[in-house]
Amino acid sequence: MRVFVTGGTGTIGSAVVTELLANGHTVLGLARSDSSAAALQTAGAQVLRGSTADLDVLRAGAAQTEGVISLAFGRDYGSPDAVAASMAEESAAMAALGAELLGSDRPIVTVSGTPWIRGRPSTEQDPLPTEGPVAARAHSVNALLDLASRGVRSSAVRMPRTVHDHGTGGFAGLLTDMARTAGVSGYPGDGTQRWPAVHARDAAVLFRLALEKAPAGTAWHAVADEGDTVRDIATVIGRRLGLPVESRPVEDFGPFGPIFAMDQPASSAHTRAALGWQPTGPSLLADLENLQP
Repeated sequence: MRVFVTGGTGTIGSAVVTELLANGHTVLGLARSDSSAAALQTAGAQVLRGSTADLDVLRAGAAQTEGVISLAFGRDYGSPDAVAASMAEESAAMAALGAELLGSDRPIVTVSGTPWIRGRPSTEQDPLPTEGPVAARAHSVNALLDLASRGVRSSAVRMPRTVHDHGTGGFAGLLTDMARTAGVSGYPGDGTQRWPAVHARDAAVLFRLALEKAPAGTAWHAVADEGDTVRDIATVIGRRLGLPVESRPVEDFGPFGPIFAMDQPASSAHTRAALGWQPTGPSLLADLENLQP
């Protein structure tokens, strides 16, 4: 299958491109910069220049391929306004890609997060939250899944709070960056809240499986570790960086503070049984041992 991939040079995207190429697919990757284009070409992908704000370019990429994996998202997490702008751009991009695929029965796989459910791990059957700081993303993902009734084999891979590779990435990566800046490895509250995690290579396998065989309108959980406590995560970060470990006020963690403070484990039992996905990569706590001082 020839696959159009957006966000193909990020932590998840680069692993997805490698996974697709290793399993007989060809890749057309969206690149907004010379460095992204070079990375895609080095990996063995073809390049389409543009960004997710270029809706005509997105339509052209979808039109000339047999499937789409939409991964691109802004990298500015410094303020609520920046995050909101990234979600708005992502929503418009997914709407454009979905419209191009109407009536074709071609697959499109997008990315979202595992939901928070009080008192238990979330499952694939739980709805995404349509209120709160990331509600706009839930609305755009739900709109794409609704295209299943209009001849689009749409599916969503829900990612845990940390997608890691060599100790970097996701919420744990943000904690590491904050620790380097603050000189202390901090965690919000008492640190007993749990975050799910997955290695990037394992997540990439699930994106390929969803592209190849997920039924229309379905959601899947790329969860390898159901939930590590944030205190345990911060403890490994502190030890590897040689920094003290302590609880910090939620406000110290910026716009993600309220999310960081939530207990949010997630299950992937249905995904493993239905799609045959079996993660094999290192756990988050093991991977964090790769951090360098």
